[in-house]
Amino acid sequence: QVQLVESGGGLVQAGGSLRLSCAASGRTFSSYGMGWFRQAPGKEREFVAGISWSGGSTYYADSGKGRFTISRDNAKNTVFLLMNSLKPEDTAVYYCAAQDTKVVLTGPWEYDYWGQGTQVTVSS
Repeated sequence: QVQLVESGGGLVQAGGSLRLSCAASGRTFSSYGMGWFRQAPGKEREFVAGISWSGGSTYYADSGKGRFTISRDNAKNTVFLLMNSLKPEDTAVYYCAAQDTKVVLTGPWEYDYWGQGTQVTVSS
């Protein structure tokens, strides 16, 4: 069982940066693949970035390539999403997710554990 709590969201101007954090409970965090997803009003939840259990593999949706960086600190049971050059279309609720897997997963249906989400609003 893993419990996830996101933080770091907020209001930022276009071009700005935010770093989201996801703190996980549970002693087996280091064995979980992690993902960040987002959901804008009226839209489906979409994959943003994922990282393998060791941090050795990462994968990004095209929308975030070159702007977003996912990382993890297994000693602190935390995964991060650094978002640079933010755009108004990045506005959404951002969720972290965890799954007991060695690979990076991109589908929301593939994750069993979810946080409550953190709001990111980018003004133009």
